[in-house]
Amino acid sequence: MKKTIIIVLVGLFSGFSSYSQGCSDAGICSIGNSFQNSKTDFKNGIEIGNIFGTGEADLTYFSSYLTYTRTINERFSLSSKITYSVANGSFGQRGAFGDGYFIGNYNWKTKTTAKWSTLMGFKIPFTSSNLKINEFSLPLDYQSSLGTFDLILGLNLTYKKWDFNTGIQIPVFNNNKNSYFKEFSDTDDFPSTNLFERKSDALFRTTYTIQPANTKFTFKPNVLFLYHLGEDSFENAFGKRETIQNSDGLTINGNLIGSYTIDAKNSIELSLAAPFVIREVRPDGLTRGFTAGLIYKVLF
Repeated sequence: MKKTIIIVLVGLFSGFSSYSQGCSDAGICSIGNSFQNSKTDFKNGIEIGNIFGTGEADLTYFSSYLTYTRTINERFSLSSKITYSVANGSFGQRGAFGDGYFIGNYNWKTKTTAKWSTLMGFKIPFTSSNLKINEFSLPLDYQSSLGTFDLILGLNLTYKKWDFNTGIQIPVFNNNKNSYFKEFSDTDDFPSTNLFERKSDALFRTTYTIQPANTKFTFKPNVLFLYHLGEDSFENAFGKRETIQNSDGLTINGNLIGSYTIDAKNSIELSLAAPFVIREVRPDGLTRGFTAGLIYKVLF
């Protein structure tokens, strides 16, 4: 088991020099956290998370979120989530509330060891993705939300120590009012994203659970495949919409989650993530060199 953990850690840290699509903004990357086997012992759960990440052009991020989950019965649960993000870079520092999520999760009754569950939810933006510093427009890398109202659908299979989940995140209404033009800036680090329109994302993740002799610890290495289903676009200075070439494609992230159970109600979790494969162009501001998260969970 020790050899397995070391191999996973080496694989993760060897990718830190690259960049990946981050998960804090679009939302679908954390879809696996919403698949839960409802417990009748506790009806309520609160999760508080803090995530540090690095982006392009020496950007750093500090993102926080608060999640509340209510178990209705052994099959059905509801959860809500609020995010807040601070970006710091050469343009300055800007922070704001990002998005709100509302997710419903249903566990299907089965007669085998394989367990299936499905989810459906919505993402609601708290900003129109046009935050500014000293009245200067900022690229999407500095925005706390993409400004889209999204539909999120997912399917999960748990079999013994394995978890497989897939999902899709579809922007159904665009309220993005970003006004950043690369031509009017003194840097080429970020592409123009004026009135940005983003395509959907599809996800597939596989997770393996490692349970040491000390059962208070649990390790969950996982690999996430994220495919951006089309090329994004923006409106140029002449009022015409332009497609951002090569902004579609595949991202592959590696992630290691380690958790410690304090008691029946409380636990803490550490998450480290790094990329293996990236999209050629990533105008949505979700680029991360790596992320490290610390999460506290309580049931009651």
